[in-house]
Amino acid sequence: MPKERVSFNALQAYLPEGSLQGIMHYIETNKISLTITRSRSSVLGDYRHAHNGKGHRISVNGDLNKYSFLITLLHEIAHLTTFEKFARCVSPHGKEWKNEFSIILKEFVDKKLFPQDVEMALKKSLQNPAASSCGDEKLLRVLKNYDSRKKGMALLEDIPMGQVFKIKGERIFEKGERIRKRIKCKEIATGKWYLFSPLYEIIKTA
Repeated sequence: MPKERVSFNALQAYLPEGSLQGIMHYIETNKISLTITRSRSSVLGDYRHAHNGKGHRISVNGDLNKYSFLITLLHEIAHLTTFEKFARCVSPHGKEWKNEFSIILKEFVDKKLFPQDVEMALKKSLQNPAASSCGDEKLLRVLKNYDSRKKGMALLEDIPMGQVFKIKGERIFEKGERIRKRIKCKEIATGKWYLFSPLYEIIKTA
């Protein structure tokens, strides 16, 4: 999916029913330029503060399910509101950002926009929001239930140890042992070891 600036009418297709009005309030009040991007493995969303005549800019991956999209967008909006209040004087994911994100997220949770399992995971997350949009494994695991899994794709945790798999970009790995919250995998071409989330989506080779 190429990078594109999303129109307000098109935005509804990416969001859960009933959330558009609340999102539009933040977009219009803060004059946010919102773009939808192709899938990025390192980030789900991004925020750039206003400077040099450019307004606030937020981008969100367009391949997310509607609930993940909304949560990621609210994560980035919280960066904006934190910047407006504190500029660069606070840590990007410090207590100030956590407070902003909790307030904004609660506003949408209270509207009953999410399925019950997602809502319960979000209420727990509100107590101490993760720095990364995909940093809360319990929440991410629940959100994965609403992904549309493509043919030939699987979660890393669902394949046996020792099985070879591919990731985007055609890099090939062999699954190794689990180390705490990550799975150690060896890249076949280089012999180097990398740590992956158990919920990383991989391409099956067999």
